Amino acid sequence: MRPLSFSQDLLGWYDRHARVLPWRLPPARSKAGARPDAYSVWLSEIMLQQTQVATVRDYYRNFLEKWPTVEALAAAPTDDVMKAWAGLGYYSRARNLKKCAETVVRDHHGKFPRTAAELKALPGIGDYTSAAIAAIAFGEPVAVVDGNIERIIARRHRIETPLPAAKSEIRDIVQSVLPRERPGDFAQAMMDLGASLCSPRNPACGLCPVMAGCAARKAGDMERFPVKPPKAGKPSRKGAAFVVRNREGGIFLVRRPASGLLGGMAGIPTTGWTARQDGATGKGALPFSGDWQRAGTARHTFTHFHLELEIWLTESDRMPVPDGWWSAVHDLAGEALPTVMKKAISAALPDAFRQRR
Repeated sequence: MRPLSFSQDLLGWYDRHARVLPWRLPPARSKAGARPDAYSVWLSEIMLQQTQVATVRDYYRNFLEKWPTVEALAAAPTDDVMKAWAGLGYYSRARNLKKCAETVVRDHHGKFPRTAAELKALPGIGDYTSAAIAAIAFGEPVAVVDGNIERIIARRHRIETPLPAAKSEIRDIVQSVLPRERPGDFAQAMMDLGASLCSPRNPACGLCPVMAGCAARKAGDMERFPVKPPKAGKPSRKGAAFVVRNREGGIFLVRRPASGLLGGMAGIPTTGWTARQDGATGKGALPFSGDWQRAGTARHTFTHFHLELEIWLTESDRMPVPDGWWSAVHDLAGEALPTVMKKAISAALPDAFRQRR
């Protein structure tokens, strides 16, 4: 790979075809020396971890509207942040988002560190995110490597080493070809190339601006790369969830423990299922005696396991556990409820999330 030719061809393509994203500066402004706000870059990168761009757009705009600066986010009640994050998934990101904002305000006077090494010391920021913020917001010539970029480099060099073992080799190659004058645009161009043309299936090699020198294209085996070890099958877990509705129509909710799966989020009471074990099911799992009715099943897939919940419904003014609250049905959509909890409630009360003020 000829570093200068590769980066020039890629950036020329990016200047013409860059995706329009709410957190991104147009390449013309970037070429003129403008830099995006580090807060907006950080916020978008945290949201984009394991989440599609189309999903992130509205969440990103909503967060910026509520908390336009890192100081505003640091001062926000944690519960409000979790509510705004509800439905985006991977909820440890939201907890770390709040911790990171507080750290930047407390320890860095509201200014994000400018290097990848310093950024990596902040809560919730790892190798990829630190490099992305440093390159895009501050122009540090550091290799940014996400799944899209791994795929591009693995194909160009037909890297036979499976991921994740190939990560260091790929990072070294990216570091060797990135231009020092536009490292942020280069990183975003690579992301766009992987998202649009160098796709996992049926890559559009004929339209690729850097097709010359791609070893996998020459061999005709692009889809074989990057090489990955065989996937282990996801285990299936079972449990039960309990929808308790009072005489006023309120739904009983609890706050899940701060650590662990769905940490800090709201939910209905459930049995103790985890990624490693089933929770109790059947009548013996009911939290108190009463007129309980089976109300269907809710299924949800997490990163590491499938979950099947049997749903139980009762009407009672009795609180299943001491620490909890009643939420009116028309307020449910504003609670910090993860998707699995919405599925569970909807199984018992199909119209629950349609009844809004």
